[in-house]
Amino acid sequence: MNELKNKAIEILNANWRDGFSIPCEKLYPFQWNWDSGFIAIGFAHFDMPKAEEEISTLLDAQWGNGFIPHIVFHTETDTYFPGPDYFCSELHPDASKKYKTSGITQPPVLGFVLAEILRISTDKKATLKFIEGVIDKVYDNHTYFYTKRDPQNEGLVYIYHNWESGTDNSPMWDDIIHNMDSPDYEFERRDTTHVDASQRPSKREYDHYLHILEIAKEHNYSDEKIAELSPFLVQDPLFNSMLIKSNESLIELYTLIGGSQNKIKQLETWQEKAIKSFNNKLFDEELGAYIHYDLRNERKIKHISSSSFTPLFANIPGKERAEKLVQTLMSRFGNENQYLCASFDPESELYKPKKYWRGPVWINLNWILYNGLVQYGFEDISKRVKDDTVELIEENGFYEYFDARKEVSKGGYGGINFSWTASLLLDLLNKE
Repeated sequence: MNELKNKAIEILNANWRDGFSIPCEKLYPFQWNWDSGFIAIGFAHFDMPKAEEEISTLLDAQWGNGFIPHIVFHTETDTYFPGPDYFCSELHPDASKKYKTSGITQPPVLGFVLAEILRISTDKKATLKFIEGVIDKVYDNHTYFYTKRDPQNEGLVYIYHNWESGTDNSPMWDDIIHNMDSPDYEFERRDTTHVDASQRPSKREYDHYLHILEIAKEHNYSDEKIAELSPFLVQDPLFNSMLIKSNESLIELYTLIGGSQNKIKQLETWQEKAIKSFNNKLFDEELGAYIHYDLRNERKIKHISSSSFTPLFANIPGKERAEKLVQTLMSRFGNENQYLCASFDPESELYKPKKYWRGPVWINLNWILYNGLVQYGFEDISKRVKDDTVELIEENGFYEYFDARKEVSKGGYGGINFSWTASLLLDLLNKE
C-alpha cells in the first residue's frame, strides 16, 4: 500500500500549479470546482498549505452573489472547449472581475471538505484558524443556492445544466435533452483529441449542452430568467446531498469557532426543510432508491444511478429507509462479477460500461458511498466498496473512471493520473 500512497502523492504534486490543481494533464487544463474540494482532502494528508491554498484560490474566484463557478480559467490555452471566450461570464454583473470563469457551478462540496481537512489535520488550532477565514464564503454560496435556486421554497435547489450535476452525460438527462430543439452548432471539440471518442458524449449531445448555455448567456446568466426559461431544470439527489452534508459541516464548524448564532440558526432552518422535502419528494418507493426530479416538467426521472445512494453520506434517510436503499444497491449494482459502484444501473438497457457517466465506476462517488455506508454501520459493504476501489486502481492505474465489469482487463478510461482518484484513494488508505 505504501507504493500506492507514494504514487498518489506523486500525481497530486505533478498536477499542482501555482496555487491550484488541474484534474489531469491535457484533458483538463484549468481548476475545477468540486475537483478542487476532493483534491484538498488528499493534500491535507501530506501538505496542508497546498490543501488550504487549493480552497482559497477557488474561493477567490467566487462571484459577488455567492456563486462559485465550475471552472476557473487561470491560464490562456485553447486546448479545452468550451473555454472562457465561449462562457462570457462577464455578462453577469456579479461575475468575478479577477478571473475568467464558467457560468455554471458544480456540487457544493466545500462545507464538508473543510470539516474533512480539520479531521485530518495534525494542528487543529491552525487549521481551524484557516477555516475561520474562509467559512463565510462557503456560507454565502449556500445562501446563493437557497435564495436563487429554490423557486418553490421547498429546500431543494435545482441545477440548470447537466454539467452542474457533475454526472455530465448520465442517461438521467436523455429524455430532457433529446426533447430539446437544439440548433446544430459548429465548434471544435478538444476532449476527443485526448481520449477515445467512444468514451465521451456525442457531437449531438454537445449541441444540446451548448443550447442550454446559449439561453443562459442570452439573459446574462440571470437566475430568475433561467428558472423561467431553461428547458433543463432538475432537482438532483447528488447535488442536494452535497449541499445538505455541507450544511451539517458548517453547523459543526461554526459551533467550534463560536460567535455565529444567526448563521447556525439559518443553516438549521435550511437543513430541516431540505431533509424533509428530500425524503418526501425524491425517494421512490417502487424503485427503492432516491431519484432525480424534472422540475421544468414536474415529473420524476425513474432511473437509478450512483447518485441515488449519496443521501447516505448526508445522513438523509432514516434507518429503515437506509436499509431499503442498501438492498437496492446490492441487488442492482452488487453482482459478484461487478465492481461497486457503477455510475448507472447495470440492469438498464441504457447502461454503457465504457461511456463516461453512463456506467463506469468513479472514485469520488465511491468515496462518498464508502463514507455514507460507514456512517450507517454497513461495515461489510463499505469494506467491499473500499476494496473494489483499491483493486481498480491497482489493476489499471489512476484513471478518471473505470469499467465496472470484473472480466475486463485494462478497464481504466478517460484521463490518466487523475487528481481526485489519487487524492481520495490516499484518504481511503489512511482510514485503515
